[in-house]
Amino acid sequence: MTIKLSLSKLPKKQSMRYIGSFSLLLFLAILIHSCSSDESNTPNDPNIENNRPLGTSAADILGPNEYGSLTIELVYTNSFRPEPSSILGFKNFVLGLANKPEGVQFIERVIPNQPGAPFSIEEVRAIEEANRTVYTEGNNLGVYVFFSNGASENDTNNSVTLGTAYRNTSIVIYQKTLEFITQTDPDVLPILEQTTLNHEMGHLMGLVNIQNDDIHQVHEDPNSEKHCLHEDCLMYYDATNVGRQMLNRWTQLRAVPQLEVQCLQDLQAKGAL
Repeated sequence: MTIKLSLSKLPKKQSMRYIGSFSLLLFLAILIHSCSSDESNTPNDPNIENNRPLGTSAADILGPNEYGSLTIELVYTNSFRPEPSSILGFKNFVLGLANKPEGVQFIERVIPNQPGAPFSIEEVRAIEEANRTVYTEGNNLGVYVFFSNGASENDTNNSVTLGTAYRNTSIVIYQKTLEFITQTDPDVLPILEQTTLNHEMGHLMGLVNIQNDDIHQVHEDPNSEKHCLHEDCLMYYDATNVGRQMLNRWTQLRAVPQLEVQCLQDLQAKGAL
């Protein structure tokens, strides 16, 4: 799944229901668009367990049955490191959901800046294949998160991509883009980072109805597939209001959206705490 931001200029005194501003010149609205998944599995792929479609490892990530432990590899460059507070918030988000009797481990690694930006999703996959070290093996399930030193090639003058969950255990966070759009209000950066991280991890965990197996399918937004109908939810996307409520939280309440109760129950049905 992909998080995007729409960029627009609006009158300073325009009255709107949800919107906040990062600066007098820049107004942002979040768009969480449909997700890409890697369907190409090769029979001889030694890492085939980490090369499956999005959402197919939801129960494995959440529950204790197939894998007793979980290791999340966080990879970034020296130039574009995520904020420690957003990483801590992400860890707490995962630890509050992953039912792993043998524990959850987080590994942080620094790699060189990757050439060729802006990146296509094919290039993001190639970066993963060249730099990922933690794979699913034995009783341990591996998840990979790359904080990119470049933007997505899908960015336009009107919208930018913040993150994408593109395989069953793979996420890219466009760190350079996050830092660019928050440069006039740096306090927003860890909130936006953690929101993007948690949202994309939610997609790896199967939200919303990624594999058409949620127990509460009624809360999937018919106008924005694989996202939640509830405006307060982390997994919410509304093509009409373009996520202005989320933006308002970042700029005013300084809070990361939480999972709505039906999303939580969907995760618990897959084995979550």
